[in-house]
Amino acid sequence: MTQIVEIPLWLFVLILLFAAVTALSHFLLPSVRWFFRRRLERAVKRLNTRLTRPIEPFKLARRYDMIQRLIYDPEVTRAIVNHAERNNVPENVAFEKARRYAREIVPSFSALAYFGFAIRIARWLGNTFYDVRTGPENDERLAKLSPDATVIFIMNHRSNMDYVLVTYLAARASALSYAVGEWARVWPLTRLIKSMGAYFIRRKARGALYRRVLARYVQMATEGGVTQAVFPEGGLSLNGRLMPPKMGLLSYILEGFDPNEGRDVMFVPVAINYDRVLEDRVLIAANERGDRKFGGKVSVVFKFVVHRTWQRFRGKKFQFGTAAVTFGEPVSLRDYKTTPDAESLANDLMT
Repeated sequence: MTQIVEIPLWLFVLILLFAAVTALSHFLLPSVRWFFRRRLERAVKRLNTRLTRPIEPFKLARRYDMIQRLIYDPEVTRAIVNHAERNNVPENVAFEKARRYAREIVPSFSALAYFGFAIRIARWLGNTFYDVRTGPENDERLAKLSPDATVIFIMNHRSNMDYVLVTYLAARASALSYAVGEWARVWPLTRLIKSMGAYFIRRKARGALYRRVLARYVQMATEGGVTQAVFPEGGLSLNGRLMPPKMGLLSYILEGFDPNEGRDVMFVPVAINYDRVLEDRVLIAANERGDRKFGGKVSVVFKFVVHRTWQRFRGKKFQFGTAAVTFGEPVSLRDYKTTPDAESLANDLMT
């Protein structure tokens, strides 16, 4: 027991490294994570006192827990079994596919990123490019919303600035959750967008398994009271006119709604109009070609924003005119119709 044991220096260093990693992972990191989580919880509690619609626990849940809850949901489990049988693959392979879908969809909301960073950037961008005008009854209509209902903003889609404007105009009410298309699945937007509570969707996905995973996430978020923003058109308008609504997300919400129990769902129609949109040349060219291939790159958008920012710092103010945002009268899903369907609801909300 007291004999001297000689080992090579490299082995001694390796042993010390393993010991340090073990101590860090088992003793120090859990305490550090607990400390910061407690501080974040207190910060969110203070923030909720200033919001008219406090951030719901569902939105603040750990991303890992939300993914686990989603993939073990009974409806998703049935979809996994059906997918395995239909495609003649083992169930564990189908399960891993569902897990990939869930990881792709589920956001990792950060109240610090949203209220400490995103809101300020959104306000600055909106006022940099536009003279932002709001409807005179916007605040009054938001005040009519039931505090226990899930609120969903239904918006027309004229520009990618729509996200920016509504995000900061609704900032005093709550944090919004958006569905974002594949265009934003590029570094570094992916992590940033997910930290702000948005979730990615594959607009052209046709697989039953993917649709069921997405549907259950949307339904869980709605049941959990998450304030959402939906673009029924499913894409940018090429000519400024309203496009026929796509039923995807609305049909998922209606499918999971029970008028006799749980939360009511209140839809707020939002009209957004611009003197000139940032993407005007791209949209006009796509409309003339008759396709929806915009060909834009994130790097081009970044250069454009940097260029306009530099112009503003030099005192050369340039704006694209007025942007007007108006909230319509809220519509209660519980009071809407005895048997509502997605198409009639979408048409009523958009006209």
